[in-house]
Amino acid sequence: MGRRDFYDDPAAPAANSLVPAASAVVVDDRGRIVLQRRRDNEMWALPGGAMEIGESVADCAIRETREETGLEVQVSAIVGIYSDPKHVFAYDNGEVRQEFSICVLARVSGGSIKVSDESHEVKAFAPEEIAELPMVPSIRLRISDYLTGQTPAIR
Repeated sequence: MGRRDFYDDPAAPAANSLVPAASAVVVDDRGRIVLQRRRDNEMWALPGGAMEIGESVADCAIRETREETGLEVQVSAIVGIYSDPKHVFAYDNGEVRQEFSICVLARVSGGSIKVSDESHEVKAFAPEEIAELPMVPSIRLRISDYLTGQTPAIR
């Protein structure tokens, strides 16, 4: 399914859904941040996705990280809550979702990096390498909040 991100765009379609989600700033033992290049929008992103009934925010972040990167993680803190109504995702099926994601900090505890059906590439980046990567503004904000210590952020 294709996805298009809109931020503060007057041409963006109106949101018709709100789905709780979790994302994770995953840090390895060298302080690098694990990112995936998404198939649906070709941008680099944190692992994350929609919560399932019966799971906690931490469980969601752990599951999504495992599914999207191959890594096992331990969640240690909240980076922030991101619910800006100016950020919407339009999917090919007609759903237009307003952003609502709780981003957590997680440390790698096992597994090995691998791509999934949602990504072209998964890689750990030193913080100084991230600025030049193509990325939607809300993901860049989460990484910035983590790197600058602006946590927990509520945006």
